[in-house]
Amino acid sequence: MHHHDQPSGIYLISPSGAVRDPQTVELAAQRLKGMGFKVSVDRSALAVHERFAGTDAQRLAGIQRAIKQKHPIVMATRGGYGLSRLLPHIDWQAVADSGKTFIGQSDFTAFNLALLAQTGACSLTGPTAVFDFGGKTVDDLTQALFQEMLSGELEILSFEAPDADAVDARGILWGGNLAMLASLVGTPYLPRVPGGILFLEDVGEHPFRIERMLAQLWQAGVLDGQQAIILGRFTEYRLAEHDQGYDLASVVGWLRRTVKVPVVTGLPYGHVKLKATLPVGAQVGIATEDGMAHLVLQEHHH
Repeated sequence: MHHHDQPSGIYLISPSGAVRDPQTVELAAQRLKGMGFKVSVDRSALAVHERFAGTDAQRLAGIQRAIKQKHPIVMATRGGYGLSRLLPHIDWQAVADSGKTFIGQSDFTAFNLALLAQTGACSLTGPTAVFDFGGKTVDDLTQALFQEMLSGELEILSFEAPDADAVDARGILWGGNLAMLASLVGTPYLPRVPGGILFLEDVGEHPFRIERMLAQLWQAGVLDGQQAIILGRFTEYRLAEHDQGYDLASVVGWLRRTVKVPVVTGLPYGHVKLKATLPVGAQVGIATEDGMAHLVLQEHHH
């Protein structure tokens, strides 16, 4: 997509939670510059109002500026909570018409999915500035996958999936954070993706909560008719004594018995250091064989 002789630009916005340490954004900007990107930070990216990165009006204005400014990539500094409030106030057609590549994760799932639901436009889920580029170290593979996705060089993402069902299918890739997706059920911001390839992750959610959200999606008719359900990382939860062996594996077993859709595990994506950058709303392929899964992102090169 981008020519290597002209470094691409990234505009950093904070549409959700407040940035706790401004130095992490500065470090992220330096790291991204070191990768060859030009970087601009939105003027309210470091604003604070209660737990949010500024008032609703400030955060909406940041999205407006992101649409109008010159850089082709717009990245969220972090997730948290806050986009749910803004969804009815965002001009989704203007976001789509800008032609910009929006990228974020976690709370940003609401933005990814609302954009797809309202306009059919693609966006990316993957690194956020603070979590992935503003810490002590940067994961080399996360960085490489991010750069390859942006340059259109990432053709196939292969990952170990020892516990995957057999599948060979094509469809629209969609999903993200499970709690955010469940929160959109019944709203105009949940995409309808028949025959889709749905991917999910979450953090700090006990397995029973993960199952409850999956049950909601199943009973809302969201899971039926999907080509595959791809599970990323579900991390940072604590089991209780009364779980008595009920854990994430139990949830996956329940999902398989309940929803007759192939389940693929092991996607490198979630609230973890190593994460792929994935296109929400793009046509992809998914195939499994011999304990491996292959997510086909580009059928051919231009």
